[in-house]
Amino acid sequence: MAPKSEAKITVRQIGSPIRRKNDQRATLVGLGLNRLGRTSTLEDTPSVRGMIAKVHHLVEVVE
Repeated sequence: MAPKSEAKITVRQIGSPIRRKNDQRATLVGLGLNRLGRTSTLEDTPSVRGMIAKVHHLVEVVE
């Protein structure tokens, strides 16, 4: 088995999903976001990075 990743990344939703495509809305839900200002802490994996890149205009990475 692969070792568990200890790195975490926190993202905050800064844009509304209104008038966005369904796949972008689904990506926000997959990240655990569904309201403005909500934050979510996730494992820092390539798949999560790809999801963030897909909706980069709706989220910000919080350090």
